Amino acid sequence: MSSPPDSLALFPTLASMRPPRPAVAFAWMIAAGIAVVAAILLFVPWVQTVYGRGQVVALDPADRPQEVSALVPGRIERWYVQDGQHVEEGDPIARIVDVDPNYLARLAAERDQVLAEIAATQQAREVAAIDVGRTGQLLAEGLASRRDYEQAQIKVAESTAKLAESRAKLNRIDIQLNRQSAQLVRAPRDGRIQQINAAAGGALVSAGTVLATVAPEQVERAVEMFVDGRDLPLVVPGRPVRLEFEGWPAVQFSGWPAVARGLFEGRVRSIDPAATPAGLFRVLVEPVPGVSNWPDRRFARIGTKVSGWIQGGTVLAGYELWRQLNDFPLDFGAPPASKNEAGGAPKDDRDTAAKAGKPGK
Repeated sequence: MSSPPDSLALFPTLASMRPPRPAVAFAWMIAAGIAVVAAILLFVPWVQTVYGRGQVVALDPADRPQEVSALVPGRIERWYVQDGQHVEEGDPIARIVDVDPNYLARLAAERDQVLAEIAATQQAREVAAIDVGRTGQLLAEGLASRRDYEQAQIKVAESTAKLAESRAKLNRIDIQLNRQSAQLVRAPRDGRIQQINAAAGGALVSAGTVLATVAPEQVERAVEMFVDGRDLPLVVPGRPVRLEFEGWPAVQFSGWPAVARGLFEGRVRSIDPAATPAGLFRVLVEPVPGVSNWPDRRFARIGTKVSGWIQGGTVLAGYELWRQLNDFPLDFGAPPASKNEAGGAPKDDRDTAAKAGKPGK
């Protein structure tokens, strides 16, 4: 029985081909380089980071853009500002007038009438009170009946009730007058007019209609970032953060922060206890005192987009590659924090002394 033929014998052209020696040497060099780089990457240190995107916000809620609304219904008679104009606190923005031009005059006349009713009712109650005293004395002398005395008391009670009703009516009129005095809408604080509701100028407005937006200029800035809940265990207040502001060129190496260029320093201020509807957690980042300042307010305004990398622990690059391939959290396999690290109470001196083999005091 004959042996099977050699596979290369079936392809004489392929058997006659030989790769050049330089190509073989170059291929071996590439393979060796890849092996060396892979071995090095398995043992070089790597800084774990939590990536998030967000925007610049005002740390104080009072420094955020505020909407100026109409306090009374009516129509806008005059605008006092324009888009982009700087305003001080209390400066007029718009004047609103009632649809009825004689509304204030009628309110004033109604108020005068109520005041006259109050004066007449007070005088009638005083006379009724005198009548009660007189009838009571006559009743004691037997010259008046008890019914007359009770009728006098009823008149005093009726006058008191009417007086209270008139005063309540006067209060309602005063409230309407005070509301109409708020026809002049003023700026709630210093800032710049960001947007005017031009559609409200030619139509009737109701109470609560937004007329303009005032954006403060001198604010204490912060960055709100949204991070994945999987990486949240590594985010704690005080962690350093590297920030890249929109429009500022930067080179970022998440694992080697010392190599990065064009980034700005920050630190974690707080983490929201609950996630957003999208399943992300909001992290507030503030500037680090005494370190490099953030870009000027002219360039990094409120609402500027920001990318951030919250720095964590240092691990091996191979471990980090394995963790990401398996989609594990950042603190996977880390030992649990002690009570002192977790913010718990310090241990008793007696326990410390017992561990050291010394008697406690």
